[in-house]
Amino acid sequence: MYESHSTRVERTAHYYTIGKPGPHIKKLWIVCHGYGQLASRIIQKFNDLDDGQTLIIAPEGLSRFYWQGVTGHVAASWMTKMDRLEEIADYTRYIKSLYELYTAQIAEDAKIILFGFSQGCATQCRWVMREFPKFDHLILWGGRFPEDLDYRPHQQYFANKDIHFLYGDEDQYITREFIDWQENFAKEQSLEYQTTKFKGKHVIDRAVLKELAERL
Repeated sequence: MYESHSTRVERTAHYYTIGKPGPHIKKLWIVCHGYGQLASRIIQKFNDLDDGQTLIIAPEGLSRFYWQGVTGHVAASWMTKMDRLEEIADYTRYIKSLYELYTAQIAEDAKIILFGFSQGCATQCRWVMREFPKFDHLILWGGRFPEDLDYRPHQQYFANKDIHFLYGDEDQYITREFIDWQENFAKEQSLEYQTTKFKGKHVIDRAVLKELAERL
């Protein structure tokens, strides 16, 4: 009879940035990619936000794999259903370390924007609900709140924070059932959010992103 064990090991994580930290930074974005993506690709969507006063950090999921079996391009994921709690703990420590490293180098009143795309939405929500960091905006793009979290005891924490939900009108993953579930869940959890629907599929539209950034 075999036994299962686990041990924590040191490993190398990869992330990408646009901008340089310093007291001149007015906005800090932490961007989490979706399933099967790479941080080096998603951060390119944010090139238009590089105004000299914005710092963008895109951590990459700790699990890499070949998109097409044993061939094809390399992709990354934040977690699977196997040993999920340990994977969540791992990426929480990872994102928290980046958060602490860079927030210490910018102005105290800089706006902090947490951005998740697809699977990255759940990633952002889960690490937030474990560490409760200071932030101003939570952007869920093409993804939803994780249903296994209870936000109700933390209404005061979310009271002064803006939550934004964006999706394309042709997004194959955002069905009517998805929208209804999101709305009902948010009501049950006393979460308020703003919705933006744009013309497009399951993608980050650069023009919509830039318009959103200018409003924040």
